[in-house]
This record gives sequence, structure tokens and C-alpha cells, in this order.
Amino acid sequence: MTDLSNVQSAKSVDARAMACPGPLLEAKKAIGSITVGQILEIMSGDHGSREDIPAWCKKTGNEYMGFVERDGYDSIYVLRKK
Repeated sequence: MTDLSNVQSAKSVDARAMACPGPLLEAKKAIGSITVGQILEIMSGDHGSREDIPAWCKKTGNEYMGFVERDGYDSIYVLRKK
């Protein structure tokens, strides 16, 4: 897996206070605001996002890059492909 600790994201979505499916809904909204080839960071405190976001990426054709465990939440990275 790629080292994601220094990833520069084009946009960050703070969904740390949201329960499932909040982080996924925020990601769906935000992906349209960045251009193809840019990276979206989703900050999520919900562990379900670790499965929801990769599944959504598979469905939409975007690339799930992985996540970094932070202090009490995950930074999940998605590369917009289309």
C-alpha cells in the first residue's frame, strides 16, 4: 500500500461526528467538486467507512487509495478517476 501520510488532497471532508452512512454521503457530495486526477480526503470516525468507501469506489470507478489512522478517526483517500 502507498504511504498516505503526506498525501496532498484537493479537498477534505470532515465527517468525524457522523455515523454511517454520513461519511459516505459527504464523500458522494464532495467528489463532484474536485477534478479528475485530484484526491479527496474523508475524515471519518465511523469504522464502517473502511468498508463503505472502498465499495462505493468500486461501484463508481474511482480509486480507493487507503486510509491513515489518526487520533480517534481515519483519513480515507479517494482518487477521482471519472
